[in-house]
Amino acid sequence: MIRVSYQADDTTIEHAARRIAISTTAPFGLLRRRFEELVPAVSLTELHGEAEGGNAWEAIRRGAEWNAPYGLCRFWSDEPTVLMRAAGNDTPSATYLVGSLTLQARLFRHSPATMLYFPMRIELHEERTGRTVVGFEQPGAQLAGFGINKVTQAGYELDRLLGDLLEALDLPRPAALRR
Repeated sequence: MIRVSYQADDTTIEHAARRIAISTTAPFGLLRRRFEELVPAVSLTELHGEAEGGNAWEAIRRGAEWNAPYGLCRFWSDEPTVLMRAAGNDTPSATYLVGSLTLQARLFRHSPATMLYFPMRIELHEERTGRTVVGFEQPGAQLAGFGINKVTQAGYELDRLLGDLLEALDLPRPAALRR
């Protein structure tokens, strides 16, 4: 095996993170089903295939977001409970990677490094009390850390989309998502 050492520099950037958790009396199963109705699943494999097949960006974007009433799509989802049950914990939980292709393209254009935070991660779980918790990092706070005005503005737009989605789920818009 040949080892190669490359010249490299590293940068550490401190930035704010704001995790938001909304605890609600809405039953976990009902909230999860409603969330998945409002944030439709799209296949990244199919989207990549369309792009490689020469489809125009606008057609790809429109096709993915056509059934997304709040402009957000699910690119990935998992039910950790299935695996965690084997570890002795059967707490209902679901995790998602959610985003907007429109905003993803804008973010990528200004800084490909923004893909570290996009699509955004959203988690739902049921507490022992029976309440359901919806948790996520505020996208605007994460993206503001890049110090690029257009990226910060896209982050605020994501905050708005997320707040609209929460209200459609009959949950309150957190103060951090109000602009």
